[in-house]
Amino acid sequence: MIIYRTQEEIALIRKSSQIAALILAELKELIRPGVMTKELDEYAEARVKSFGAKPAFKGYRGFPASLCTSINEEIVHGIPSSRRLKEGDIISLDFGVYYNGYYGDAAVTYPVGQISSLAQRLIETAERALYYGLEKVRVGNRISDISHAIQTFVESQGFSVIRAFVGHGIGQALHEEPQVPNFGPPGRGTLIKPGLTLAIEPMISAGDWREEILNDGWTAVTRDRSLAAHFEHTVVATDKGVEILTLVPEKQESEELRMEVRRA
Repeated sequence: MIIYRTQEEIALIRKSSQIAALILAELKELIRPGVMTKELDEYAEARVKSFGAKPAFKGYRGFPASLCTSINEEIVHGIPSSRRLKEGDIISLDFGVYYNGYYGDAAVTYPVGQISSLAQRLIETAERALYYGLEKVRVGNRISDISHAIQTFVESQGFSVIRAFVGHGIGQALHEEPQVPNFGPPGRGTLIKPGLTLAIEPMISAGDWREEILNDGWTAVTRDRSLAAHFEHTVVATDKGVEILTLVPEKQESEELRMEVRRA
């Protein structure tokens, strides 16, 4: 069932989303060679609790941590551990927050020190692809318009879209209908109406789009072990276009203005 949210509900989703965005921004300052991924997880969990909120992922379907930490060829759902980051790595951080009955979900990919030009271009393409998708969150469009915009841009840059994992509706549950694939033809799927809240999250690879799951039962990696990057925003469709909810509050207006620049 597709749920279109009231203004009161959107305000609650916005709060959860802003907490997630703030914590991901703070984690950027901790990313450096030698840091263990479990230290990032510990920081995120302590920080979310300081807001009186809960980590959305911990215990979800048995996931053992609060933060997903996916390094290099790891696409998503990497489990924090004693593994230390190395110069030249890239790390995707996926984080969800549950607060006052509603969820927010966001992801970013950060460099660890100096990275290769390929890795840098991959990160930039994944982030830009997210914004190409966000452009299509407009009343009267359909979900696959988002999907098509993401795929078209990513493939124009010589990269591949991961197909096994998709974006999703979000609100009182972490994953709601509709699913939001990052590939496919335009003009299909759910009609976008005001109040539709979505977590849009392109995951892309520098090589092949196929994936496999490691023996831990969670960590998804590219089958050819090429680098992967992941970005995600929680957003809502409005009569005026898309509102990005997963932003640090003081960056809300400036980020939406930057969308115009990114499209150029």
